[in-house]
Amino acid sequence: MTQYLTDYFVILQGWLFDTLVQPVLFALGLASYVEMGFDGIEFVLQGGIELAIAYVLMRPLEALWPAERWTQRRAVRVDVLYTLLNRLGMVPLTVFTLLAPLFMELESWLRFNDIIPRQLEDWLPGLDNHPLASFLIYLVILDFAEYWRHRLSHTCGWWWALHGIHHSQRQMSFWTDSRNHLADDLIAGLWFACLSLLIGVPPGHFIGLLIALRLVENLSHTNTRLAFGPIGDYLIVGPRYHRWHHALELPADRHCRYGCNFAILFPVWDILFGTLYLKESLPPTGIHEGSPEEIAARDSFWAQQKLGLILLWKALTSRNRQSPSA
Repeated sequence: MTQYLTDYFVILQGWLFDTLVQPVLFALGLASYVEMGFDGIEFVLQGGIELAIAYVLMRPLEALWPAERWTQRRAVRVDVLYTLLNRLGMVPLTVFTLLAPLFMELESWLRFNDIIPRQLEDWLPGLDNHPLASFLIYLVILDFAEYWRHRLSHTCGWWWALHGIHHSQRQMSFWTDSRNHLADDLIAGLWFACLSLLIGVPPGHFIGLLIALRLVENLSHTNTRLAFGPIGDYLIVGPRYHRWHHALELPADRHCRYGCNFAILFPVWDILFGTLYLKESLPPTGIHEGSPEEIAARDSFWAQQKLGLILLWKALTSRNRQSPSA
């Protein structure tokens, strides 16, 4: 079954390349980007499949068991735009276009200096015969790194200037997962891809790891009362768990100073590093916008992008660089 679907995926990728991408690249005089364009189609198709799975699984949860009932969904529209750009178009292609040449140069340099990144299979002989175990170990390692990336985006003032765009949504839904400033997306893409290269994630695992993390993030942002129970909520990040991360108001105790519940997939990191906060209630989400510009940018894509750069500049040039989430 898997091979059957893979074959159809490859056929569709080839058809799109031959009928659309390759002619456009040649017409624009960009023939040198042909190989990159072929790989870019793979990104877009995978994003489309991922988006379809998320919609089919999570939209019914929001309709049947919502955490909040909204009289209108206007605020969600901009998140839909973010998601389409992120999963189907500009963001993955931009990240790929920027990173691909860098990684090719890095790989060439590593080979020239006889440096070969060690994989888990090198440290654990026989693991290559157990692909599922290998996949799960890489997933834990990358999730640990994602916890620290996410936590740093709250504690570093300049980074929060960008990441705050994600938290400004007061009608949080599964679409909100992709509501990120473009610069924030680029940083996150660099973080994930560089670490994957550093620890030697096999190409066959990379896309699967990325999709697994993204689908859980879609679920954790879903506007639903769904909970995993008194034990399950501490095993995997769910909607109630992550809703407290987006809470409009948090207790003023020490471990919530910069926020809480930074884990992406496994809550164990919040438990180990003292950033867990979980109650039965479902809090309202968002942040307190201070300036008229912040309020005006709440539902506008371009206004949010502009605001993020303005706040970034202020954070970099200000003497007080404390995170606004503090």
